[in-house]
Amino acid sequence: MLFFRYSRWDGSQAAFPLHEDDIMEQLSESLMGQGDVGMALRSLLQRGVRGRYGQRLPGVQELLQRLRQRRQEVLDRYNLSGVLGNIQQEIQEILRLEREALARRSREAQEKLQRLQQEGKGSGLEEDLLRRLQRSLEQAFRFLDSLPQEPASAIQRLKDYEFTSPEAKERFDRLLQSLREQVLQRTFQDLLEGLKSLGPQDTQRLKEFLRDLNRLLEQRRQGGQPTFSQFLERWRHLFGPQPPNSLEDLVEHLQRQAAQLESLLQSLSPQQRRQVEQVLEQALQDPELAEELARLAFNLEDLFPMGPLRREYPFQGQEPLDLPQALDVIARLQQMDEVERQLRRFQQGVPGDIDLKVVEQVLGSETAQEVAYLQRLADVLEEAGYIRRVGTRLELTPKGVRKIGQKALYEIFTYIRRDRTGQHPSRWRGGPGERTHETKPWEFGDPFDPDLLRSILNALLREGPHTPIRLHPQDFETYQTEQYVQSSTVLMIDLSLSMAMRGNFLAAKKVALALDNLIRTQFPRDRLHIVGFSTYAREVKPEKLPYLTWDEFDPYTNIQHGLMLSMKLLSRCNGTRQILLISDGEPTAHIEGGQLFLQYPPSPRTIRETLKEVKRCTSKGIIINTFMLDRNSYLMDFVDQMTRINRGRVFYTSPERLGQYMLVDYIHNRRVQIGG
Repeated sequence: MLFFRYSRWDGSQAAFPLHEDDIMEQLSESLMGQGDVGMALRSLLQRGVRGRYGQRLPGVQELLQRLRQRRQEVLDRYNLSGVLGNIQQEIQEILRLEREALARRSREAQEKLQRLQQEGKGSGLEEDLLRRLQRSLEQAFRFLDSLPQEPASAIQRLKDYEFTSPEAKERFDRLLQSLREQVLQRTFQDLLEGLKSLGPQDTQRLKEFLRDLNRLLEQRRQGGQPTFSQFLERWRHLFGPQPPNSLEDLVEHLQRQAAQLESLLQSLSPQQRRQVEQVLEQALQDPELAEELARLAFNLEDLFPMGPLRREYPFQGQEPLDLPQALDVIARLQQMDEVERQLRRFQQGVPGDIDLKVVEQVLGSETAQEVAYLQRLADVLEEAGYIRRVGTRLELTPKGVRKIGQKALYEIFTYIRRDRTGQHPSRWRGGPGERTHETKPWEFGDPFDPDLLRSILNALLREGPHTPIRLHPQDFETYQTEQYVQSSTVLMIDLSLSMAMRGNFLAAKKVALALDNLIRTQFPRDRLHIVGFSTYAREVKPEKLPYLTWDEFDPYTNIQHGLMLSMKLLSRCNGTRQILLISDGEPTAHIEGGQLFLQYPPSPRTIRETLKEVKRCTSKGIIINTFMLDRNSYLMDFVDQMTRINRGRVFYTSPERLGQYMLVDYIHNRRVQIGG
């Protein structure tokens, strides 16, 4: 008995759990052409998976397209023309406050001077001081008017200026402190939690920290092995609850933070870049701190180059960004770049996790859940028993091989049901064997296996509807039966390059998988061998069949060697023995006297040696049924000669109908008449 439990959806449950059978069926489509489980899985990850209820899990390619679209939306929205706009506005506001204070002091001085003159006291010391004050105020006005428009130069000159307005002075100091904190906090964001205010005491501690870190990096540059644990022990109180695990972790974090500013500078025009660099340089104020930061930047770049982290972003929108906003947007874009790198590595099968938290921040929670599903595809197949890990390689389990064969068999018989041609030999019917659904009038000597319903209906039709019903011998109808004979088969598959170039190989491989599955499940007493041939022939074990692929750099077709190997395999078998040959070309290679002979167009010598092998098969009672996927005149002439010798049948077919011809022909020709 089945029980179902329902609960309110809280966002954590899977909207459409991936079923392992759905994944395996779609994996088999890639495996047919790839011949490698790892490559087939990467192909599946790239294109995505369809759910059994119509839902669809997007592949990496679609996720990358979403990422590119999201990045372009940001670039089309913003521009960096105002990256120093808020600083310029703040400077203008400071200058306004200072001019107002100067004007107020100038008015006050002028009023006092006028009062002194009215009172007749205009020639004293006080008047002299007031006039000096007026000249000083006029110089201050001229200084403010002469300030350059560039924020960096204005800041540099204002540092030595003695403000008249306390409010203007306070705001200028606050501007410098804000810029300084932006530089340092961007460099050490989420790292040095012990530095909050960056006041004089914290600044001194920061300089000591940078000196120690630079010494550590310089030891590494000189080939030494610095002890990170000692460095961490001294400065652990600055790192907070999650300190870096190694020097590499610390450096990676610092480089990512530094890359935000570097990318911003790369994205600006040369003039803007120069202005921003000068503003940030002026903001540091402390020469020792500036020196240690420059030293750190050199050490980091020398040991661990930024590489792709230092990237220019072509902003082309209408919405301006100030400096903090620009750095925030750059950080978002760099997160997108990192997600893209992780997805591409995942797509290529490179070990490493995808940071789902970053994916959620960049593309949303739904996409993060989809990525989590993609990461689990291989685990789902492994837990279901379809694949297993052998070292770093993935391979199919016997259950996986059976699943692929079942899918191939289902697809072929689905095609047969959709398009029956009726061009196969009729089945033989008769005495004891496996019952069919057809009946015949009973005759003396037939096994008595009556169809009671039809027998009673015959009696009613003969005597009419009354009781009791009396059955006569002529009323009985018995089930017809058919018997299977044991069969040993070699399936010869052409693996030459032409099979792939003409689109024939996948159809041949699908037929081989389906035939193997059919025999394993329906005719377990039969034996099936598979021989692949191009320049040489080789046996392909059934468990290796899903990995079979064409010989990419081998254009020759050695049917002779394939027949030799097939005869050897069938020599140990009983019952009906047959060879099913799938090819799209005439023989262009043979072995003679232990030497390989190659020629294209086909040599009469190769044709002759191949037909000799056909005669040997015929003499041993081996039937050769040929399924040809081409109709050129040379090929048809060769096949005609082969069938005249062997009396086997030939089918000229297309890749789409190959399975229909071969599987139905195999089933029908296992049945023999034994009575009736």
